[in-house]
Order: sequence, then structure tokens, then C-alpha cells
Amino acid sequence: MKALRTKIITIISLSLFGVIEAQETDFLTVYKSEGIQIQGYLQFGVNAVAETNLFWNLADVPELDYDSDTQWLESYAKPGLGFTIPVGKSKFYGRVSVVWSSTLGTDAFDEGDTGRFTLEESHVGYLFAINEHSSLDLSVGGRELKLGTGMLIANGGVSGFERGALKFGPRKAWEMSAIGHYNNKNFNARAFYLDPNELPSNDTKNEIVGFDANWTASPNKFFGLSYLNVIRSEAPYPQAAPGGDGPPEIVAGGREDLNALSFYGKTYPFKGKFKDFFTALDFAYQWNERLDLNAWGGRAQLGYDFKKIKWSPTLMATYQIFSGDDPDTPGLERFDPLYYEGSPSAWSTGSKSSMVFINSNLRSFMLSLRVMPSQKDILTLRYASIAAQQLRSPIQFGQAARVEFSDGIPTVVSGVTEANLANDIFLEYNRVVNRNLFVNAGFAFSFAGDGINNIVGETAAWSGAFVNVVFNY
Repeated sequence: MKALRTKIITIISLSLFGVIEAQETDFLTVYKSEGIQIQGYLQFGVNAVAETNLFWNLADVPELDYDSDTQWLESYAKPGLGFTIPVGKSKFYGRVSVVWSSTLGTDAFDEGDTGRFTLEESHVGYLFAINEHSSLDLSVGGRELKLGTGMLIANGGVSGFERGALKFGPRKAWEMSAIGHYNNKNFNARAFYLDPNELPSNDTKNEIVGFDANWTASPNKFFGLSYLNVIRSEAPYPQAAPGGDGPPEIVAGGREDLNALSFYGKTYPFKGKFKDFFTALDFAYQWNERLDLNAWGGRAQLGYDFKKIKWSPTLMATYQIFSGDDPDTPGLERFDPLYYEGSPSAWSTGSKSSMVFINSNLRSFMLSLRVMPSQKDILTLRYASIAAQQLRSPIQFGQAARVEFSDGIPTVVSGVTEANLANDIFLEYNRVVNRNLFVNAGFAFSFAGDGINNIVGETAAWSGAFVNVVFNY
């Protein structure tokens, strides 16, 4: 019955895509006259996912009611309405949108047949045109905000678990924000207050303030600097046991008073023969005097666009590292990834492994090769070798020397004695049907490393596949 229901939903969704594709491009314009415009927005998608030997089959033991092989169907819809009212060369604007999301079947974290309807964007603002080259934009309310490449601040909303749509992650907007944005040609400066849209079941009351300044000549040539301070938080931190012997200590409210200073940049540094060579660098330093915390993390990328070769391949090598807590010091060195953008093309560490390890106490070397058989088709092959940066230290919250289970989710609880954690391979296909309709599919393998195998013994190769269709107008 569930399989039939899945097929029916998929057929209905794809039929709806076809109807919308056939409409005029302005079919969501509600009102437009004398510069005043009320515009509708719509985004929705369907994603079919299958996983085999989840978490390297660690949870497939008789005493747990947990299936390491599972399939589920995710879907979401995000309708919205926005307005602009011109005032000379300036304007008032605003937008409101909602998200409905659901999961049919049981997902990777043993959640299923669930979903929620939540508010997404709900902001108003005023864009003041100072002169023809500069402007000041002031807004308040729920909206999206990403700083730089998304190393620390990107995803303001949480999906998955009781909200459903674990893989899609359709919620991006911060629940509340106040943002001032100054722009002068290629220069941008922002000051902000952010309150994330957290799960009701795991709301740790985070509030963040900070600023960002950047110079952006193009999407592929930019550099910037960000600072942020967590003014309120109940989020706990794990701290390694002395000498790494035993379970970690849980520091209640550890995130509160965290400071972070980050740099990001990307450029094509050469001209002439090597003009298609590019490099990118991100680095962040974190400190908290209340906890004697000093942590750091960063990423370096080198790549080349082979524009004169058939299918225009792009080859890129990435090395990223995030400090872990040193069990031989009284202070804290654990890097806090905060609200990073966790897609494979952004800041996820590996593919399958990113569902287990967050960007803390990790280092990884990654290679990617992207080709374009046509202007509408993109194939990307990614490889990642993932290791612990600090032995006998928490790898993520709750991780450390044995494997325990909570609701069917494997958690390494006291650190590892061998650095290698996993090796991932991911092949992804993207199809741009038109400017509003997109198809995405992928297949991935993950192989547990010695750090895992030496603790639990034999593991199995973890594999998974997905295919989704997304409409965005």
C-alpha cells in the first residue's frame, strides 16, 4: 500500500510540474501598476531516497528494532508572496512564505510518516538609494542570510526529524533577523542580529550578532571578513576526558559568549596561459574567554577550468580541517561549525559521512571532477578521505571509544585511536530542464576507516541513491 501511495504522489507531482511549465512566465504576478508590484513565489519538490547498510551497518543488531536498509519519499512546498512599493529611487519591500514538508516511509534517522507546516520568510524592509552607486538596505523579520561561502552562517532553518524532508532541507530562513546592508558598487557591508529557526524538540535558544564586509567583483572573484558573537545559547559542548580516557564531559551552555572571526576569498590569480586556474581560501578563529576556548578551522581549494576541452571539465582539490579538543589540555579546542551550508558542493565533509560527522575535529582531502555534456547537463564525481584531527577526542556531540546507539542512530562515544574515519565516493547528475525546473540524481558509497573498524570490528559498505525534481519560480 505504501509503495502504491508513493507512486501516486510522484505521478501527481510530476504532472503538476508539467502544467506549471506550460504557463506564462508571469503567471504568479498578482498586481503590477505604476511601479507597485505584488509577486507570488512558488517552490516545491519530490525526492525519492534509498539507503543500504546505513551507518556502515553498525545499527543492524538483534537487540535494536532498526533497519539498516530503508527507502523513503520526501516532498515539500514553499509558496510565498512579496511586494515592492517605490518611493522615488528607493523602495519599501517585504515577503512572507510558508513551508509544508513531509516524509513518507522511514528515513536514515528512523523518523517517518511525519511532516510539519511552518512559517518561513516574514520580513519587511526599506532600500534607501543614497546615490546612483550606493544604497542602504534595512530589514527586520524572518529571512535568509548567508555569509561568504557559508562556512559558519548559511542555514537559518532546521528540517528533518519531526519536520520531515531530511535530505531536501527546505528551511533556510532565520526565524528572526535584523539586517543592515550597505552597498557601494562591488563593496558590501552588513551588520546583523540572527535567531535561528530550530526544531521545537531541540531548541537551544541561540542568538547571534555580528558584521560582514566583502568585495565582490563576480561570483568567482571575491574576498571578505566576518565577525560574530553568540550572545545567548543553551547549546552544550563536549569536552574530552583528561588524557582521552573515558567519556567526554558535557559543558552546559558552552556556545554562549562564543566569538568567531573568519576570512574568505576566491580568485583567478593568473592571466594568459593559466587564466583558468583558480584558488580559494577560508579560515576561521574562535574564542571564548569564559571557557578558555581557542579553536580554528579552514579550507584551501585549487582548481582548473578546462574550457577548451570537450564537456568543459573542472577539476578541483580541497583540503579542509577543523580543530578538535586536545585531551591533554585543561582548555577547549573544539571547533563549532554553527550553521554551515552542508551540501556536497559547499561545506559537507564527504557525502554519506556528512550524515555522521559534523565539521568539528575533522580533516579531509577531497577531489571533484565536473563535466558538462551539454549546457543543461552536469555530471560531478566526488571523492573524500576523512580523518579525525585529534585522537581520543569527541568527533561530534556525543562521539568518542565505543559505539553506542540512541533510537537506532550510531554514535561513536569517546574518540578514536586511529585517525582514518571513512572514504566516500559520490556521483551526481543535474539536469536543467528550463529556468524553473530541475532534476537531480546521485549515487554514493562510503567505506568505514580504521578509526571505526578498530572499535566495532567488521563493517559493511554504506550505499545510497536518490532522484528528485524541483520547481522554483
